[in-house]
Amino acid sequence: MTVPPRRTPEAPASTPPSVDVSELVRLRAERPEAIAEAAARRPRRPLIGDSGRLMIVAADHPARGALGVGGRKLAMANRADLLERLCLALSRPGVDGVLATADILDDLLLLGALDDKVVMGSMNRGGLQGAVFELDDRFTGHRAEDIERLNFDAGKLLVRIDYDDPGSLTTLETTARAIDDMAARRLPLFVEPFISRRTPDGRLKNDLSAEAVTKSIAIASGLGGTSAYTWLKLPVTENPDDMAEVMETSTLPAVLLGGEVGDDQDGAYEKWRGALQLPTVRGLVVGRSLLYPADGNVAAAVDTAVGLL
Repeated sequence: MTVPPRRTPEAPASTPPSVDVSELVRLRAERPEAIAEAAARRPRRPLIGDSGRLMIVAADHPARGALGVGGRKLAMANRADLLERLCLALSRPGVDGVLATADILDDLLLLGALDDKVVMGSMNRGGLQGAVFELDDRFTGHRAEDIERLNFDAGKLLVRIDYDDPGSLTTLETTARAIDDMAARRLPLFVEPFISRRTPDGRLKNDLSAEAVTKSIAIASGLGGTSAYTWLKLPVTENPDDMAEVMETSTLPAVLLGGEVGDDQDGAYEKWRGALQLPTVRGLVVGRSLLYPADGNVAAAVDTAVGLL
């Protein structure tokens, strides 16, 4: 099939390649085994390269019904556009890999965009955005055995804890078992914890205060029978100056997440820059703010984030 042209680090793409959706659909309909074949022949790389840092582009939001970017409610709903943005981001120097759900990773495999990249499968997507069961976050995505079978490199899960919602206990228990399953296969698992609360109108809000993030780190670090393969995926606290003390809570390696897209992208970069100096912070896992920057320049947004490392 037609794939995006391969780019070298000396001549990275600056505009999105064209994705042939008709060819993707034809392969899926006529040769579904092509996905497993592409996964089997995919050249792999170590999780951590020579730099000791990680730059991962995230695109697992759609499977949770979270399609909005800024004021655009369905920005991520156009799959061809999303794939083109991902292929462009993955072609930029310093980008190590991608985090996504099975449908997106299957497309990227068929496009040949995952060669020599870190591939992270998103595991629990059952806590749909805005649902009454949002905190009962079932594991509806990749299982540990899927990540192993497809020769992927790591997994990621989300654990949101609301002390007033019994669904959080189910998520905690299934998170612990997922950690065990991944560790048994010696596969890294990136755990994204939050202390969350319902607003008066019923919306779920993550608490980014220093105390709440500290508690979330302590809880997540102790889940499962071993922490040997556990990483943390963490937000920058409301007050970035609190991060140094907050990150003293655990010795687990951590990456910073991007969060919601805001108007002050330069401010977000500065928050990441400071936190990246801390000894346990090893990189970034960022999605919408790089794939859908306010000025539309994906390459520039990605390059700026890479430069922070």
